[in-house]
Amino acid sequence: MVSQAQILQWLQSFASEIEQNKAYLTELDAAIGDADHGINMDRGFKKAIAQLPTVADKDIGSILKTVSMTLISSIGGASGPLYGTWFLRASAAVTLKHELTEQDMLELLQAGLDGVLQRGKAQLGDKTMVDVLSPAVGAFQQAVEQNNGTVKAMQQAVAAAQRALEETIPMQAKKGRASYLGERSVGHQDPGGTSAYLMLKSLLGVLESSGEF
Repeated sequence: MVSQAQILQWLQSFASEIEQNKAYLTELDAAIGDADHGINMDRGFKKAIAQLPTVADKDIGSILKTVSMTLISSIGGASGPLYGTWFLRASAAVTLKHELTEQDMLELLQAGLDGVLQRGKAQLGDKTMVDVLSPAVGAFQQAVEQNNGTVKAMQQAVAAAQRALEETIPMQAKKGRASYLGERSVGHQDPGGTSAYLMLKSLLGVLESSGEF
C-alpha cells in the first residue's frame, strides 16, 4: 500500500529534484526550446509545495488536485497545462482514497498519461514526455499483472523510463517549440521527458525508503 504520507513525501521529493536539476533542465531546453523548463517547473513546484500544508489531512485525490491547480496557474508554456493535466487526471483516479494498492497506482499513472496524451496530442516518437511516460506505465502494468508488488513495479517503470529517455536523444521533435528546429532537434535529450523521468524516479525513491517490497 502507498500511504497518503508517502504521496506527500513524493511531492516534496519531486520538487527537490526539480530544484536540484533546474539548471540542467533549462540547459536541455535551451538547446531545443525556450530555455525556461527548469525555471518554470521550479517556480511551479515551489508554489505547489507551499500549498500542501492546507491539504495535508485530505485524501490523496484532493492533494493531487491541489498540486494540479497550482501548476496550471503558475507554470508558463506547455509544461503548466501538461503537468497540471497529469496531476488532475491522476487525482480523479484516486478520489477519496487515503492509501493506494498497486492497482490504484496503475490507474493513477495511466490516468495521468491519458490526460497528457489528450491535452498535448503527442504520440510516441514525437520527442516529448509521452516517450518516457508511456513505456513506464506499460512496464508498471506488466509488473502488476505478474503480482510483483508496488515497489518492484515502480522499479521496472523507472528502468523503462530511463531507457526511453535516452532514446529521445536521436529523435526529431514533432511537437512544441522543438519541432521548429526540424533535424537540428536530433541529438538532444528531451527536457519534458527528463522532468517526467525525475517525477517517476522520486516516487520510486520514497517507496524504496519505506522498506515495503
